[in-house]
Amino acid sequence: MKNLQNNLQKQKVQDWLLSAGLLAFVFVLVFVLEQVLPKTSMLFTVLKKGAIYALVAVSMNLLNGFTGLFSLGQAGFMMIGAYTYAVFTIPVALRPAVYQYFDGGAIQFAIPVFAALLLAGLVAAFFAFLIGLPVLHLKSDYLAIATLGFAEIMRALFQWDKLGVITNGSNLLRKYPVFRSTLFPFFVSGICIALIVLLINSTYGRAFKAIRDDEVAAEAMGINLASHKRLAFTISSFFAGISGALLAMFQTTIQANQFKSAMTYEILLIVVIGGIGSVSGSVISSMLFVACSEWWLRFLDNNNLMVGGFHVPLLKPGFRKVVFAIVIMLIVIFWQRGIMGESEFSIAGIRRAIKRLAGKKAARASESSAAAKSGGAK
Repeated sequence: MKNLQNNLQKQKVQDWLLSAGLLAFVFVLVFVLEQVLPKTSMLFTVLKKGAIYALVAVSMNLLNGFTGLFSLGQAGFMMIGAYTYAVFTIPVALRPAVYQYFDGGAIQFAIPVFAALLLAGLVAAFFAFLIGLPVLHLKSDYLAIATLGFAEIMRALFQWDKLGVITNGSNLLRKYPVFRSTLFPFFVSGICIALIVLLINSTYGRAFKAIRDDEVAAEAMGINLASHKRLAFTISSFFAGISGALLAMFQTTIQANQFKSAMTYEILLIVVIGGIGSVSGSVISSMLFVACSEWWLRFLDNNNLMVGGFHVPLLKPGFRKVVFAIVIMLIVIFWQRGIMGESEFSIAGIRRAIKRLAGKKAARASESSAAAKSGGAK
C-alpha cells in the first residue's frame, strides 16, 4: 500500500514537472519567435489577443460552466477594468492632451502598471458585488438579461458628459502605458488562469460544482447558495476586469462603444466551442477563434483573389464572417460538447490516452495471433 502511494506521489511530481517544463517551453518559444519574426507579424497579434480572450473566457467559464450561472455581463466588467487601468495610468503631463474637453480631467496622478491591473480587477469586482446583491436571486435567462442590461447601462454611463472629467465622455482614452512584448499578456493571463484553476480544485470550487449540478442538494449539504454565487460572480468579474485592462493595453486606445454586447457573445461562443466546464478548452478555443477571425480567413475578404488565373466569385469584404459563422454552426451541431467537453488537457491524461492506445494495439495483436493459430490448427 505504501509503495502504491509512493508511486502515485512520484507520478504526480513528474506530471507537475513535465507541465512546468511544457509551460517554460511555450514561453521560450514565444521569446525566440519575437527575435526571429518581424514585430508586425500577424502571429503576434493572434497570440496577444488570444491570451487576453483566454483569460476572459476562463473567467466566464468559472461562472457559466462551473457554477451554473448564466451571465452576459462580461463585456461590461471588461470595460470597467479597461477604463480603470487607462484613467489611473495616463501620465500627468499628458492628461491635458487626453482630457482636452474636460480641463485635464479630475484625476491628477498616475500609478504603476501592475498596481493599475490589480485595481482594474478590484473595481470590476466591486461593481459585480453591488449588482450581484439583487441580480443573483434570478435564474437562467432572467439573470442573463439582467447582467446584459447592466453592461449596456454602464456603457452608456461611461459616455455621459457629466462623468467626462473621469471617463473622458465619448472621447478616446489614450497615451497610457501599453505592452510591446507578447510575453506580457501570456505572463499575466497565465498567472490569472492558474489562480482560477486552483480555485476550481479547492473546496470552494467543489461547492460551485455542487450548486451547478443541483442547488437543492447543495443547500441540503450546508452550502450557502447566496454567498457562494456572489463569490463566484465577484471573482469572475475580477479576472474579467484584468482582461479588460490587458485589452486596453493591446488596443492602445479605448472607448466605451468597443465593449458592446457582441463582445460578450464572442466570449460565450469561445466557451461553448471549447467546452462548458473545461479550462483548457476555453484556452484552446480562444486561440483558434482569434486565429480564424483575425488571420486564417482574411483572404475571404479579398474580392480580387485569383487562383491559377481564375477569379474566385462571391468574395468581398466581410465574407469571412459568413464562412466563420457557418463553421461555428457546424461545430455546435456536430460537436455539441465542444472541443474538450468537460475534460482537461493534462500530462496524466496524455499518459492515459497512450496507455489506452497501447492496450488496443496489444489486444489486436493477440487477436490476430490467436486467429493465425486457429487457422494453422485447421
